[in-house]
Amino acid sequence: MRFRRSDACAVIPGEPDARGRRALPDPQARRAITLVAAVFLGAAAFVWLSLSRPEPATFAPTPPVPAEVGERLVGPIIYTIDAAAADRWHFFDFSRGAAVEPGPLDWDLAFRRFHIIANGGEGFAGNAGIAALDGVAFDSVRVVPESGYATTVAGRDSINAAIDRWYDYSFTTHLLTPKPRLYAVRTADGRFAKLELLSYYCPGARPGCVTFRYVYQGDGSRRVR
Repeated sequence: MRFRRSDACAVIPGEPDARGRRALPDPQARRAITLVAAVFLGAAAFVWLSLSRPEPATFAPTPPVPAEVGERLVGPIIYTIDAAAADRWHFFDFSRGAAVEPGPLDWDLAFRRFHIIANGGEGFAGNAGIAALDGVAFDSVRVVPESGYATTVAGRDSINAAIDRWYDYSFTTHLLTPKPRLYAVRTADGRFAKLELLSYYCPGARPGCVTFRYVYQGDGSRRVR
């Protein structure tokens, strides 16, 4: 049996040649190895993120049962409004303590997904505004400020600058988490409330349920405790 010189010199990738040197895999094999490694690492990262992803606080929407508060001090009350529909605003009235169908002056705050606005500013019928109160706890605030309330700027995406960035967003978990911040609210008819955002998630971690805690003063004073 005859052997060709090329047979004698053939080297299997990864095995040493006649001089003891290891041959490298060809480019196609290297690409395949790289692809397999990338798929493996991606799958491992997905599993790790799934296992380490924290469960957000979730709340079921509060049934809307509007009832006149009058001139009473009410709260603290925890309320959840289902604002998951991205094509319309969902309205809340402090004087009735519920989500409502709005007339021009019948609402104080409106929610659409993670957007929140007040019924005040050019193009709005009310006098509502929002002020961010940094570095204070909900229970510690007895009286809200007289001034400093931001009104809403109307547009394709209406914005109230005081509360526009009420959340932190994690690029790792893709969750929205409320910032530890208190807000003072001047209502559409000039009364006052304090408000703290608690969650953005419905049961099952479905986004769009905005949950907040509030105290509302119905007598026109700024006392909220």
